[in-house]
Amino acid sequence: MKMAFYGSSLLSSYWNGAATYYRGMLSELAKRGWDVTFYEPNAFDRQNHRDIEPPDWARVVVYDATPDACQTVIARAAEADVVVKANGVGVFDDELLNGVMDAANPRALRLYWDVDAPATLAELRQTPDHPLHRRLPQLDAVLTYGGGPPVVTAYQAMGARVCRPIYNALDPATHYPVPPQPRFAADLGFLANRLPDREARVERFFLEPAGHNPDGRYIIGGSGWETKGLPTNVTHVGHVGTADHNAFNASALAVLNVARNSMAEVGFSPATRVFEAAGAAACLITDAWEGVELFLAPDEEILVARDGQDVTDHLRALTPARARAIGEAARRRVLAEHTYARRGVEVDALLRDALAARRERSAA
Repeated sequence: MKMAFYGSSLLSSYWNGAATYYRGMLSELAKRGWDVTFYEPNAFDRQNHRDIEPPDWARVVVYDATPDACQTVIARAAEADVVVKANGVGVFDDELLNGVMDAANPRALRLYWDVDAPATLAELRQTPDHPLHRRLPQLDAVLTYGGGPPVVTAYQAMGARVCRPIYNALDPATHYPVPPQPRFAADLGFLANRLPDREARVERFFLEPAGHNPDGRYIIGGSGWETKGLPTNVTHVGHVGTADHNAFNASALAVLNVARNSMAEVGFSPATRVFEAAGAAACLITDAWEGVELFLAPDEEILVARDGQDVTDHLRALTPARARAIGEAARRRVLAEHTYARRGVEVDALLRDALAARRERSAA
C-alpha cells in the first residue's frame, strides 16, 4: 500500500516540533507494509539543520518552495492509496490541501493529519472561507495528535466524517536513559522553541521561578531565546537536536513541559516532550491541563504544576531518589501503554478497514 504524506519535515526538527511524531508514526506504518513517501519543502533553513538523513523506511522528496515545484509533487498524489495532508507545512498549505485532494485517485483514502488541532480549529472559527471548511466533508478522516473529546466534537461539528486522536508516544529506540552530561546539568531543564502562543506560560512556569530562586540552576534549550532577557541563573544552550534530547532529559534533577496556550485550554494534548522525557526516565514537571492523568499518574509518574509557585515547591521537595523513582515509573508506564508501535497498530487498522470498506462499496 502506498502512502503520500505532505508535511513540514521528516528530516529536520529545526522549528519543527512534529518531526519526532512523524518519524515515530511513519516508521511503524512502514513496518506494517506501508510504502511511505514524505514530501517536504526546502524551507525555513531546515535542510541545513537535519537531525537524520533519509531513512530506509520512507522515501523523502525535498522540493523547492516554488509554485512549479509544488505542482510537481501535488501530481504525485495520484500514485498513492492513501493521501495525507498535514497541517503546518508552512509554505503553500492551501495549494497543497486543494491540490493533493483533487489529484488523489478516486479509490484512494484522503486524510487530514492535524498536529496542532487547537490552533487549526481556532483558525477555522476565525476564517469562514478557509479551504479546509469545504474539504472536511470530502475527507475520509481527520487524524489529530491530541485534543481528545473537545477536538473530536469540534471537527465533527464542522463537517468531518471521522475524527480520531492519534496521540504522541514514545519510540524506545530513539528515546531512552543515558548517562547525564555536565553541559546540561541543572535543577530544572526546559526544552522548546520560543513561540508567541507559549511565551507567557514559559515566563510563568519557568523564568519567574528561576528568578525567584537565584541559587538554583536552570537551563533552557530551543531556538529564539537568544533575544529574550533571561535571569542570570538561566543558561541558554540554543537549538538542541533530537540526538541530544536524551542527554538533556537525563542531566537535570527535573525537566519541565509547558503547553502552548491553545493546547492547555483544550487539554488532552500531551506534547512529544512528555514521552521523550518519560522514555529517558526523567522526572517531568508539567503545567496543568485536562486529561494528563490519562497518560501519566500525577505525583507518581509526573508532577503537575498549576503555576510557578507549584514548580518551585516541587523542586524544593524533590530529592534525587524521588526524582529517579518518578522517572522510572513514567518510563514503565509509557513502555506499556504509549509507544508508537501501539499507535501504529491503531492507524494501520483504521486505514486498512477504511480501504476494505471502500472496495466493498465499489464492488456492490
